[in-house]
This record gives sequence, C-alpha cells and structure tokens, in this order.
Amino acid sequence: WLIWHLNSPPCILVIIACVIFLWLLYIIRGKGGKAIQVVYKNKSLGVDFLSKYKIIMTGGGTAGHVTPNLALVPSLEEAGFEIKYIGSKDGIEKEIIESKGIPYYGISSGKLRRYFDIKNFTDPFKVFKGVIEAKKILTKEKPNIVFSKGGFVAVPVVIAASIKKIPVVAHESDITPGLANKLSAPFCDKLCVTFRESLSFVKDNKGVLTGSPIRSEILNGSKLQGKQICGFKDEKEILFIMGGSLGSKVINDVIRENLDEILTNFNVIHICGKGNLDSKLQNYTGYKQFEFVSEELPHLMKAADYIVSRAGANSIFEFLALKKPTLLIPLSRKASRGDQILNANSFKKEGYSLVLEEEEITKESFLSHLEELRTRKKELISKMNAKQGEVGTSAVIKTIMDVMRK
Repeated sequence: WLIWHLNSPPCILVIIACVIFLWLLYIIRGKGGKAIQVVYKNKSLGVDFLSKYKIIMTGGGTAGHVTPNLALVPSLEEAGFEIKYIGSKDGIEKEIIESKGIPYYGISSGKLRRYFDIKNFTDPFKVFKGVIEAKKILTKEKPNIVFSKGGFVAVPVVIAASIKKIPVVAHESDITPGLANKLSAPFCDKLCVTFRESLSFVKDNKGVLTGSPIRSEILNGSKLQGKQICGFKDEKEILFIMGGSLGSKVINDVIRENLDEILTNFNVIHICGKGNLDSKLQNYTGYKQFEFVSEELPHLMKAADYIVSRAGANSIFEFLALKKPTLLIPLSRKASRGDQILNANSFKKEGYSLVLEEEEITKESFLSHLEELRTRKKELISKMNAKQGEVGTSAVIKTIMDVMRK
C-alpha cells in the first residue's frame, strides 16, 4: 500500500497533508476587517490612492514570475507606494529584484511538484518554515497589501499575510492556474487573470479579468536603434527569435539548420539563451545572435516585423501590445503542464498568432509556417488592432486599490 502511494504522481499523502494544513490556516485567519483611508487621487487610473502605502510583492522561481511584478513598479511608485519584496534565498528573483534597488527579503521555500520525488516529503517543512519567516517580515514591515505573482516561494508569503489579515491580490498569467496559485487561492482576496477563459477556474467570485501587466519600456523602443544594434543595413524584413528566458534547443536548432533559406527573406535577431551562442555564426551577414538582452530588448522588438517564440503568457501579451505577427511554438506537454499550449491556442483562436507545436516541427513545416506568417501579416495585425480592453497594468493597480478599500 505504502509503495503504491510513493510511486503515484503526485504523491497523494503529501497532497492530503498540504490540504489539511492550508485549511487549518484558512480557519485561523478569520474574517477581520480591512479599513483604509483614501486621501490621494490618480486621475490617469481613475482610482483613489493614499499618499503613502506599503506593498509587499512576492513571486519567483522563473523570470515569468518576476517580470510582471517589475511591470507594476513604476505605476505603484507613481501612486505613492513603498515597495518591498519577499522571494527565495537563492532564486532568480533575488538577482533581478536587487538589481532594481528594491529591498529584498529571502525566505525558505520548498518546491511544489506534480510528480513523485523524495523531496515531496521534506519540502512541506520548508514551506512551513517559510510561513514563519514571512510572518515575521510582515509583522515588521506592516504592509497595507501583499501582491503575489505565483511561483512556489509565494505560497508561504500569501498564507502568512492571510493569517495576519493583510489583504492579498494574486495574478495568474496562464489560462489554467499554476499549482502555487491553486494552493494560494483560498487565502487571496482577488485573483487577477490574463485570459477570459481563466475565470471559470477561479472559485468564490474572486477572479478579475485584468490582462497581463506590460513593461512600459517595451513600448518605447526605436526601430532605427534596433537595426543599428544588429548592424542591419538593408531593408529586409526582420525576424525576431526568442526561446524563453533560458533559450530553447528545439527553436535554436531549427533556425540554425535552415538559416541560409531563412536569410533569403529575412534578417534574423536570435535570442538563444545563456551558453547557446554558435561561434561559427558570429559574423554571419543578416544574422545577429544574443545570449540574453536587457536594455536592448525594446529596440530589438520594435525593429522586428515578425516574431517566433515560446508561448509564455507574459511574452505573448507584450507581442500583442506591440502588434507583432507571431509564430508561437509552445513548450511541449512532455516538459510542462501544457499551459503554453493553451496560451498559444487561445491567441490562435483570437487571430493574433500562428501555432506550430514542438512535436510537429520539421524543416518543411517550419518554413511553410514562416511563409504563412508573411502572407497573413496584414490580417494578423488587423485582428490585434481590433482588440479592446483595459491595459493590464492599470487594471491590476485598480484591483489592488479596490481590495484595499474594502
């Protein structure tokens, strides 16, 4: 019996223990009031703000759990928020957040897995320790609200905030909530979602359709500067390739194996990921490769006429904001929970993007999809121009304020 359970993914024993633990904490929380006083009005967002709030932001594990938080920072600061961050002690979020000069606290955090691993038995204790550490930080900082972008480190922070009756707003980028947000949802006041389809997965009327926060700098690039960075001097259309924050071997390989044919119609900007530069292609005419870009990214994306990319929600909503025709190659179900496939198919259904699944990639299929991207350029842009709705950043800020006013 025990062996059967130990080899069942996910481990039922751990799931039951976690559910009981979370439910007890939910009961402990109670229904305390959250009164605030509003004294400042921001006309651009149409909502009232205090002249000085404090917000604790959390989220980590991947860049996708940090980037949307950074997208909110300028608007939060403009509204008079003091911002501090809780993340893991050695996660990717620590370097990213500290580089922006935001005060950072590191806590213990166990990884949340959907598959069998012996660490599934020890990591719940790390989560419990993280709750205690986060509670001490919240007691010291006394924030008005906590904002969570998900990832395993966010769970203990959200639970600790709930115990202390601090309002919590979370954000889910993908169509189906990730495991961290599923566990956090009972302790959140509102869960912002990016896709309309996501509302059906959020219980107790907590879901709010906000879209994805967009980094303002992404919208302010220079096409000319982007071409100069790459040394492109002709008038060929530009194909921008990006395989996620760590790069994608599948995408890198299909680009490089067919590079000569691709270059007959395009100049290519290729973000290939750390350690994935090809020294043989360093001075290849019409092809510019980067391991990773930061300040240059807005200019490179502005210069692009087309984009080939994974289908992470944060990225594809930036492509949508820039009105870039996109070929999405979502991460395979073999390497994920399938969220990128759902994201990509949603954009395909809306008419914003083409989709080529990883298992279907061949030389012929990839090149034919690139040609279709060219021929349907005007159609795709027209669909994106027709999209209406509130910008993700302002919608999330408004939700934060609405929750604080309760």
